[in-house]
Amino acid sequence: METSKELKEKLFMKRKNGVFRMSDAELAECDSFCESYKDFMDTAKIEREAVDYTVELLKNNGYVEYKSGMPLNAGDKIYRNNRGKAVIMAIIGTAPIEDGVKLCAAHIDSPRLDLKQNPLYEDNEIALFKTHYYGGIKKYQWTTIPLALHGVIIRADGTKVKVNIGEDENDPVFCVTDLLPHLATEQMTRTVAKAITGEQLNLIIGSRPFKDDEASEAVKLNIMNILFEKYGITEADFISSELEAVPAFKTKDVGFDRSMIGAYGHDDKVCAYTALMATVDCNNPLHTVVTVLTDKEETGSDGNTGLCSAYLKYFIEDIAETLGSDGRTVLSASECLSADVNAAFDPTFPEVNERNNCAYINKGVCITKYTGARGKSGTSDASAEFTGRIRRLMDSHNVIWQTGELGKVDAGGGGTVAAYIANLNVDTIDMGVPVLSMHAPFEIVSKIDTYMAYKAFSVFIND
Repeated sequence: METSKELKEKLFMKRKNGVFRMSDAELAECDSFCESYKDFMDTAKIEREAVDYTVELLKNNGYVEYKSGMPLNAGDKIYRNNRGKAVIMAIIGTAPIEDGVKLCAAHIDSPRLDLKQNPLYEDNEIALFKTHYYGGIKKYQWTTIPLALHGVIIRADGTKVKVNIGEDENDPVFCVTDLLPHLATEQMTRTVAKAITGEQLNLIIGSRPFKDDEASEAVKLNIMNILFEKYGITEADFISSELEAVPAFKTKDVGFDRSMIGAYGHDDKVCAYTALMATVDCNNPLHTVVTVLTDKEETGSDGNTGLCSAYLKYFIEDIAETLGSDGRTVLSASECLSADVNAAFDPTFPEVNERNNCAYINKGVCITKYTGARGKSGTSDASAEFTGRIRRLMDSHNVIWQTGELGKVDAGGGGTVAAYIANLNVDTIDMGVPVLSMHAPFEIVSKIDTYMAYKAFSVFIND
């Protein structure tokens, strides 16, 4: 007769903390991997910077820019840069392309404050930028924190200026102000959602007037003059700019034990980086590997750099045609890991989760069979067969994994790019890192979960 302990070990799911399931050597490898991830997070705060980082890394690892019709052979490494805001990379496998590709898809945009088209104004001798928030945020979290300005400006003559202000120790930073509690009696009677409105998310950018001018808007003039001297721009050039205000925080270890990482933009750069490195570290795969780092997920994936666009489909069609097949055949035989984060259980707010079906810090990469909201609206809902295949694959390679949903039924929900790829007739499932304080200016992930995401993507693309 088996003891109850033996039966539990045999029949129950394994939910142990990853520390108890990893050797000291693997824990050291995990921590080392996360140091490189931290460097990436400080370098690539917006999607354009993530693309620049990726393209440079790919070139340094033997990838060449792909042009339609280019001859392709097994082992070739190629990439396509989509307008500087999304990037696809591929390694041609030894198996026939009609056997399908191994696809990983992550997004590199994160919630932030975008400058409006006509952002600069002066009010009572203070200069400010008007913003329009991007993605789902708690607006109050974006007040009274140091913000940096990243992006590009296209001048009237068509030349491009890159902007990155607030990251260097000697740079100024910017800030959204808030009321002092002494005068906020009325404000604090509002719901949290209305405590700060979208139109109050104004960046304070200066207060000194142009000294030789006594006309109106002298502070605005002084700011504009500074920008003209530094970047050669006029006020009209803001119309053709993409400037994003993001937290000026540096990535930091969290906890006395340094077991976690705090940073802006873990959603979804923690999955983008792990999928990217799994791809770069892959050589001579059996099946062709395609990894896409995409834009616009936080606003619905629309636009020509989001995955509702056809750019991924066209890329695979081009490869298929060159290798003697067609896109429809290749896509229908393909498999995808939609590399996106899930919410980690927070013991301070336990009421929003159903404990048997949520992700936990340090228990591994999270497999999310379905996303959506209430009644599974907006999800692809991976099949039992594909879920079982991924489960077996992870177990056979000692990947620490868990499952999770985004909150209790009827409590909320969310979506990823999985549905858009599944709509191409591709077997797709979500897999990613659990995150604490998701969509906040400072999010937290576990180093163990981050490393296990890298290991999971590596196992998948090398299978």
